[in-house]
Amino acid sequence: MRADRLLSILLMLQTGGRITAQELAERLEVSGRTIYRDLDALSAAGIPVYAERGPGGGCALLEDYKTDLTGLNEAEIRTLFMSGAAGPLADLGLGRALEDALLKLLASLPSATRRDAERARQRLHLDAAGWNRPEEAVPHLRTIQEAVWQDRQLCLVYRRGDAAQAVERLVEPYGLVAKATVWYLVGASEGEVRVFRVSRMADARLTDTTFSRPKDFDLAAYWTEWCSQFKAGLPRYPVTLRVSPEGTNLLPHALGEGVRAIIERAGSADTAGWRTLSLHFESLENARSRLLGLGTTVEVIEPAELRESFLTLTRELAAFYAQPLPIAATSAASGSD
Repeated sequence: MRADRLLSILLMLQTGGRITAQELAERLEVSGRTIYRDLDALSAAGIPVYAERGPGGGCALLEDYKTDLTGLNEAEIRTLFMSGAAGPLADLGLGRALEDALLKLLASLPSATRRDAERARQRLHLDAAGWNRPEEAVPHLRTIQEAVWQDRQLCLVYRRGDAAQAVERLVEPYGLVAKATVWYLVGASEGEVRVFRVSRMADARLTDTTFSRPKDFDLAAYWTEWCSQFKAGLPRYPVTLRVSPEGTNLLPHALGEGVRAIIERAGSADTAGWRTLSLHFESLENARSRLLGLGTTVEVIEPAELRESFLTLTRELAAFYAQPLPIAATSAASGSD
């Protein structure tokens, strides 16, 4: 719509200063002739816009023209313009809407405050993505989002983490939560509020049935409480380790920086530099997979079943790799036909 384009031109000029007509045309995906007609329309409406041709020319507003936004202090403005919030919003198709909203907000600020906002954008970036974590496919996220906005029931085909088969559920969707790069749906099913991981949804269909959202339901408060209960309910598998000096340096890379505090609390090392640590994992399998890469820099003392598991696995690996490669694999590795 032309009205939206005129507003976009005004905001671009107010935030970006002098801009060429060609750049405006490319950003708004219209012709240069259309841009000049829009500039004439803005001028006729009393907006002090002008254009200069030739090198160094372009379209601009008079220096003193601005719309002040009041009610925001410096800290609030910096918070709004912190870079990096667009990741989850882009999943919802709202990345461009966020950019447009920030552009409008930036245009309404006084010039001095506008500079502070740009400083905040350039000095603090929030990256919600985790290291070495593949992005989860969420093909049904937009459908779920629509159901959340319209208060319409969803028919989900959902696969739980511990189930091989998917089940069909009718859900009243209350809200979506992005935890790092993982999306969750919070909604009522069978009379109980539940949490569903969006990447585990094999299908999601909107129904024609609407529902009444509970007036006292607070999404953020529910999520905080649910996370607390979820973490408290996680299985805890205690492991006692002897850790070499080299292993002490490697543990934070394998288990996270939080393990440094456990190392410090463990006290002094023995004469060979080894320390004894007490750690907790989710399960035997989880402990084995996370510790195996540390090799002989750590030694499991307890539980005995974990020591035996390491011994069994290493024997199996040794026997497996002692076998000669199959002929087909050898040919592929050498690049022969």
